[in-house]
Amino acid sequence: MFFEVTLQPMKNRSALAAYIIMAVLAVSCNWKGFQKADAAAEEEPVQEVKANPLGFEPDTLFLRTDVVRNGDNFTSLFTRLGLSRDLTYTLVQRCDTVFDVRRLVAGKSFDAYYADSLASAPRYVVYHNSLVRRTVFRCVDSLAVYAVYRPVEVVEKAADVTITTSLWNDLIEAGGSPALILELADIYAWTVDFFGLRSGDRFRVLYKEKLCEGQSVGLDRVEYAEFIRDKAVLPAIYFDQGDGGNPYWNEKGESMQKAFLKAPLKFSRISSGFTYHRLHPVHGTVRPHTGVDYAAPMGTPVHTIGDGTVISVGWGGGGGNTVKIRHNSVYTTAYLHLSKYAKGLKAGQRVRQGEVIGYVGSTGTSTGPHLDFRVWKNGSPVNPLTLESPPADPVKPQNKPIVDSLAHVRQIQLTDYLK
Repeated sequence: MFFEVTLQPMKNRSALAAYIIMAVLAVSCNWKGFQKADAAAEEEPVQEVKANPLGFEPDTLFLRTDVVRNGDNFTSLFTRLGLSRDLTYTLVQRCDTVFDVRRLVAGKSFDAYYADSLASAPRYVVYHNSLVRRTVFRCVDSLAVYAVYRPVEVVEKAADVTITTSLWNDLIEAGGSPALILELADIYAWTVDFFGLRSGDRFRVLYKEKLCEGQSVGLDRVEYAEFIRDKAVLPAIYFDQGDGGNPYWNEKGESMQKAFLKAPLKFSRISSGFTYHRLHPVHGTVRPHTGVDYAAPMGTPVHTIGDGTVISVGWGGGGGNTVKIRHNSVYTTAYLHLSKYAKGLKAGQRVRQGEVIGYVGSTGTSTGPHLDFRVWKNGSPVNPLTLESPPADPVKPQNKPIVDSLAHVRQIQLTDYLK
């Protein structure tokens, strides 16, 4: 059956959900009340819709269940099921924007419904696009193709995780999802160095998750979060002002978004830090290294840490393929050893914070794939890891009391859930 989306409170507060991971980072978590769930990513955004039945009575028909086989295309699949080529061709024409016949995926299951066990041609075929979406092909009368959606509920959950040693492995073994940590990484991207997480660091999170038959199909949103290090608490409060800007604020009403991201790429490790006395791995001499090396797989996207204008795109000698960006009259950044640049990137072009400007490589004087990231302040090199970034505009004065109230209420809710 198919129903409209509902919002339900957590039914069992002792069975808390905590889906927090950090890919590649060598950190781990000590879960409090972990609720296991299979949260394989959906191939498309979850569409929350009202009741949308299959459009026929499946209980009156004979069901055959199968999967798309290797080598199947739309025509071969439907002719194998018993539909004539002429009707299959007509069905293709009916697909229009509802279903792309080129995206038939081997291994996906489908249900074929026949008038009886002896029938040679199906009356309906239901293709399982994802956990939520189904595509129905009506193979009789006026042929038609339409989508239906299974019920999705939004459930409020809480998580409490303390970093220890093996976050990624522990989470995967527990059947968790990357959705929550990716959201936390976005929220805290300007204030927490996710490459420098230490044992004992802690996240407490109140969030809403979308479930379909008990399985995660996406994160609705994080309502409130706390990052705790050495008893210092950094909260993030969700409040949308409706102006299209960042909806997360700290306890002072300052935007969680800053002028610069903490790092220019996701999912890597620091292989060499900022120093004036480094033994060069190729030349074997002690030289300054006024940047930070992020080891990452070849082709990893590299993002500009802030809005700015591209100064140069080209060969930088020992730095290999290099992009330099001027952010304002004070700060300039450079991204070295790239394998290639973003398509169409050129000097004089304006770029936005988080925009991909290139991909990790090993060009120039390099012993392996990595990004050499550099920052200059007023023309002098500074350590990217200690760079202080000014905040974006604070919450509007008239909304500050709302943020204060939300922070208080959400903290109580989070503490209550985690008891």
